[in-house]
Amino acid sequence: MIKKKRIMALDVGDKTIGIALTDELQITAQGLETYNRIGIKKDTDYILSVLKEKDCGTLVIGLPLNLDGTDSIQTEKVRGFREKLENKMKSNSLAYVQVDWQDERYSTVEAEDVLIAANLSREERKKVIDKQAAIVILQSYMDRIEHMEKMRQKQALLKESNKTGENSLNEYFDD
Repeated sequence: MIKKKRIMALDVGDKTIGIALTDELQITAQGLETYNRIGIKKDTDYILSVLKEKDCGTLVIGLPLNLDGTDSIQTEKVRGFREKLENKMKSNSLAYVQVDWQDERYSTVEAEDVLIAANLSREERKKVIDKQAAIVILQSYMDRIEHMEKMRQKQALLKESNKTGENSLNEYFDD
């Protein structure tokens, strides 16, 4: 079995940070915790410690855009958090960790729907909503990466079929 580096996702808020991780095969997204923010230095130190401990190769940060795709006040705060985190990663031998954005519009709504379906009370949902939102962000990222990989494979097969004169690629894809 080939072990891959995990992917970690963050749902960064003013008071908490939801954290989710993939399994070692990058098949499933799992909630790790809701971290209560203390201050930017301690927050970024904590995220670095989790990246190291969980052997992560990619960090995905939810980008909180307005519904029309424009930046919000929270977008700017999260961009600032990412900048500070990346600077600290470089000075702590974590420059190899890839940092990506993932559009997080509707992630909290999706997370809330999952928690309601699980019959959690409002009080219980409040404790885990950010962790659940991080799971949604991570799963969306994983789905996007998988889709991009399928498109690359399709393009490569199309290019190859054009060289060989084959007409149909339908047998290779079930989309």
